Amino acid sequence: MREDNNGAGVKFPPPLVFVLAIAAGVALNYLMPLAITHTAVVILQSIGGFILLLCTLLIAISLIQFRRAKTSIEPWKPTSHIISSGVFGITRNPIYLAFVGIDLAVALLLNNVWMLITLAPAIWLIKTFVIDREERYLSEKFTDEYTQYCAKVRRWL
Repeated sequence: MREDNNGAGVKFPPPLVFVLAIAAGVALNYLMPLAITHTAVVILQSIGGFILLLCTLLIAISLIQFRRAKTSIEPWKPTSHIISSGVFGITRNPIYLAFVGIDLAVALLLNNVWMLITLAPAIWLIKTFVIDREERYLSEKFTDEYTQYCAKVRRWL
């Protein structure tokens, strides 16, 4: 395990990408309204509400695991060890997965196609500028332990 002071080198809070994707979807919908459906809005909103609840719970559980493990959640700070149990035993990125789900849920709740469209670049940005850096950092710092973790647990689901 190598010593470090800078974490994965991510320079911004990753949730900001998802907030900006939602804001862009709202702005685009204001300029050119585009609904997902005109007939099943209540069903759509019910599904969105359920997804939002699940994703909020996933974030809460993930935060609890970070606190219990006494390691930093901020990707610009050093990581003390790999969390591989609980939700991190199912997906390596439960918080990013939850934010994708929250964006999807908000799109359904607001019946907004633009939010679905802006979600794709948000996922690409998170993968390219956050997840790839975090994985490189963890691989360098924890070598075999992280390689074994990656072999057992998928990146998303």
